[in-house]
Amino acid sequence: MSSSGHPPRLLDQVRGALRRKHYSLRTEEASIGWVRRFIRFHNLRHPREMGSREIGAFLTYLAVEEEVAASTQNQALSALLFLYREVLQIELDADLSITPAKRPQYLPAALSRAEVRAVLAALSGTHQLMAQLLYGSGLRLLECLRLRVKDLDVEQRQLMVRQGKGGKDRATLLPARLHEPLRAHLEHVRSIHEQDLREGFGEVWLPDALARKLPSASREWVWQYVFPSSRRSVDPRSGRMMRYHQDESGLQKAVRRAAQQASVQKRVTCHTFRHRFATHVREAGDDMRTVQDLPGHKGWADHDDRHPRPAPWAWRGA
Repeated sequence: MSSSGHPPRLLDQVRGALRRKHYSLRTEEASIGWVRRFIRFHNLRHPREMGSREIGAFLTYLAVEEEVAASTQNQALSALLFLYREVLQIELDADLSITPAKRPQYLPAALSRAEVRAVLAALSGTHQLMAQLLYGSGLRLLECLRLRVKDLDVEQRQLMVRQGKGGKDRATLLPARLHEPLRAHLEHVRSIHEQDLREGFGEVWLPDALARKLPSASREWVWQYVFPSSRRSVDPRSGRMMRYHQDESGLQKAVRRAAQQASVQKRVTCHTFRHRFATHVREAGDDMRTVQDLPGHKGWADHDDRHPRPAPWAWRGA
């Protein structure tokens, strides 16, 4: 019951269930959005009055009329399954009649060594350092953005990826050439953090369980993001003023501009750097298990055989 004595609204129930299961804010916002669109699509009918047929109709509409990507359709399906199973406690029919969205078969751009260097050279500042980490350490974009100071181990020449895809931790390489740029970057970030502390702020977001277990950790240097946002913002869950990590759109736009400036006539994204990392590790002579384990992806080896192999320079001082 809410404080007013009335049952909580449906969307508040969904939000509460997601938070109890410790889903990310990104997942929470996306799920709430899909539930809202589903209800509006069916003229504001309550989901209890609907079921598998209505879900199928909505998802088919997304594929046929909206022409959404297959991943978007799957995201909508996951949100609605969560609504029915976890919130409404209603078991749906096993067979959902859905017209699946078409899944395009994209191959990552096979950049040559010269093309990779040209794109990296066209970047500058923090964006260049981030792209070098994507390429030299095989990181996904969000894995890079979510790095904390404590995850970098210069002495061991490695960094730790926490809660990567599938909720798994892994260690990967930290290129020697990036040690000095990272040190200078962290000095600047630390000065920002110390200024925040002097002004009465300095908190960073921590998962709920960790925030309760270590209440003072959110202000400690080691828990700060390696790539913090340029401005503080209010955390939507706690209501406290914090400094979050940078938004992924910044680097995505910078990489597209850099590819244009470098006259690389290929589709270059942040993920392109991660893909080339696997190729270069293999080219350097590491075995298949290393290629699979370092990036945290079991499909690297088979996917990589489709492309020519440029010279290895990414992880040995990239």
